[in-house]
Amino acid sequence: MNVLFAASECAPFIKTGGLGDVIGALPKALQKQGINISVILPKFGDLPFRYKEEMEYITSIEVPVGWRRQFCGIEKLVADGITYYFLDNEYYFKRHGSYGFYDDGERFAFFSRGVLEALPILKDKPDIIHCHDWQTGPVSVLLKSHYRSHPFYKDIKTVFTIHNLKYQGVFSKNVLSELLDLSDLYFHMDGLEFYGSVSYMKAGLAFSDKLTTVSPSYAEEIQTPYYGENLDGFLKKRSHEFSGIVNGVDYDEYNPSIDSHLFETYEDYEGKMVNKRKLQESLNLPVNDEIPVISMVTRLVDQKGMDLVLRVFHEIMSQKVQFVLLGTGDERFEQALRELAQQYPEQVSVNIFFDEGLARKIYAGSDLFLMPSQFEPCGIGQLIAMRYGTLPIVRETGGLRDTVIPYNQFTGEGNGFSFANYNAHEMLYIIEQAVALYRFQPMKWKELVSHAMAEDYSWAASSQKYIELYESLK
Repeated sequence: MNVLFAASECAPFIKTGGLGDVIGALPKALQKQGINISVILPKFGDLPFRYKEEMEYITSIEVPVGWRRQFCGIEKLVADGITYYFLDNEYYFKRHGSYGFYDDGERFAFFSRGVLEALPILKDKPDIIHCHDWQTGPVSVLLKSHYRSHPFYKDIKTVFTIHNLKYQGVFSKNVLSELLDLSDLYFHMDGLEFYGSVSYMKAGLAFSDKLTTVSPSYAEEIQTPYYGENLDGFLKKRSHEFSGIVNGVDYDEYNPSIDSHLFETYEDYEGKMVNKRKLQESLNLPVNDEIPVISMVTRLVDQKGMDLVLRVFHEIMSQKVQFVLLGTGDERFEQALRELAQQYPEQVSVNIFFDEGLARKIYAGSDLFLMPSQFEPCGIGQLIAMRYGTLPIVRETGGLRDTVIPYNQFTGEGNGFSFANYNAHEMLYIIEQAVALYRFQPMKWKELVSHAMAEDYSWAASSQKYIELYESLK
């Protein structure tokens, strides 16, 4: 079976969030299970030069964008046995940044049409095109509208995965004819129409053969008005073709026993504590095993629960803990955290940037990892934290609910801590419980760390579920 992933980012080439991690890791897991897989991506200007040097030019084609025909170079790079194709157009992609431009509707109309135009040139004709998020939403509708009568394309099936329903790619109605070359027959409530505009996300949801999202709980949640971003009713209509498959993490990439980013590699609790001491020292915090380190590696945005953290921050500090944060985001959160770091220089290290090496050191050197999200389609941070023996504190939503089993003091079971309601004091209560367990029951704490490190959230099980989904389309 030949599967082509179409996406806008893929680690290690281009990554702005969890989507990049998934597209970087899932193809490798599918390949191990016998799927012949390739990936097609935009050739963004921010792509590191070392990868551009490795690319092999294949050919160039012209891609229809409405009434125009635009240049599209096709290049490829083979890594770990997987072929990555890059679609090149400097006008659309030679910019600093991947998204957020005034012409994103045109850029990703070009990319979606380019994916389809490139298929006859690729090494393997795909049986299935697996599209990811709104940037590739138009692929399915364009396939059915412009290519269904072409014998090369007629048997190709599509799968569409929602990674975050909040970001939908909504543009004015004129993109329908001017960019996608579609008539008003596609502009209706069961098509691309979304409150008078055109939604690229809805295009993928309406015209793909199967739909998935990145955890079973998130699949349930987004079929309700609270989480559904005005698409809950539409998702309910397609619920019989919609499933949730939890994300995994690349256990070769995230492995504390071989991770070169760490102060020292480790396989047990004692080795983890070596990393904790060196993390404290490197961040100019008092080096003390008895002080719990609570960390966040996150975007500083409302979704990630930053308002909860700030609301009870002084109460958290009164627990005599250390707090380490790495990430960037909204200016109001950045400034508030900088001020708190000045107020608590012996307890708080705030790092308003992103650095992968420091992120790994924080995962390895912390005791607790805080993710109090408003909503979380899957979440990867909690999975990485457990891999490194850092116990997550999460809100019970989406993939956080599916992956973090709250500690049960009576049975000793669990791999972390959780709270149900989006409430700062409920979060604070769970933090206090976790800190007390760390301080007063060290043997139970070590057992819990061992449970977390023994969990298998690799891609092996999830990739098998994707294969079952693909086979159902035969």
